[in-house]
Amino acid sequence: MLQSELYDDVDTQSRASSRPWRPVVPGSSASPYAPTDATADMALFSVVRLADGELVGSATLWGIDPHNRLAHLGISLRPAHRGRGLAVDIVRVLCRYGFSTLGLRRLQAETLADNTAMIRAALRVGFIQEGTLRCSAWVSGQFVDEVILGLLDTEWALPRTATAS
Repeated sequence: MLQSELYDDVDTQSRASSRPWRPVVPGSSASPYAPTDATADMALFSVVRLADGELVGSATLWGIDPHNRLAHLGISLRPAHRGRGLAVDIVRVLCRYGFSTLGLRRLQAETLADNTAMIRAALRVGFIQEGTLRCSAWVSGQFVDEVILGLLDTEWALPRTATAS
């Protein structure tokens, strides 16, 4: 399901990955959604809607760097589940895992400048827009800008402490 709705959609995959799209046979080990063994530099999660157990997407902490205590995050939702506010919850869960479980100091998200849904979700969780990489991504035959968003563990902790009082 994720393979057909997320990876096989060339336009969506071209916007989500910095690598060129290549066809992958469904069910093969080359699929980005094939089960894999855990690695130290990546944490992959299935996103499941609690109300009915439906698989709605995936979430990733990647480039986990325990020395510098940082990681990058990414999410991908099936088309039918976009625009429902799920991204904010997913980003919060990734932050909790990265900061509380892994003990990271910094999380970073890179997204295309026109991906307003991801930018909005990250900002709502507390990320700061730190900059724009001009013409840094090749997408569907043209170069487009990317936005860099960052969040430190101390910034993430502030809103939780403030709402607890």
